[in-house]
Amino acid sequence: MRALTKALVSATTAVGIAVGGLAAAGTAMAAPASAQQQQQAASAEVAPLAVNNLGLSQAQAKNVQRWLATHWDYNGAIDGYLGTNSWKAFQRCLDKHWGYNDAIDGIVGPNTIKALQRLLHANGFYNGAIDGIAGSATKAAFERWANKV
Repeated sequence: MRALTKALVSATTAVGIAVGGLAAAGTAMAAPASAQQQQQAASAEVAPLAVNNLGLSQAQAKNVQRWLATHWDYNGAIDGYLGTNSWKAFQRCLDKHWGYNDAIDGIVGPNTIKALQRLLHANGFYNGAIDGIAGSATKAAFERWANKV
């Protein structure tokens, strides 16, 4: 009987160690997933600041950035990526002359697009509806304008 009790205690101890080791291994394996989730969350926070070239090539976007630097206090990189700072400068222009009446936040929403459509229309590049939708006609007009500035 004493041998049987000793065997059961040994087996229980071995199982306990194994389970504890697996639990620790599970925790160790979960850490990279947690770090990955944090990285994805950080990326999601950056999403609103993403580049929005509205169909422009990098060269055309550089033309726009140079124009913004000359006329609208844009002091960011001339890199061909219309990001938040490029659009904030553009919104200052659109606010002053083209009926933009929203926050200067660099987000390209319907009000930014409507004001851009007004600018493009007044300069003979766009003849579509002033609807705040960056459709193919708006993008094509923006490309033509970007080639001229």
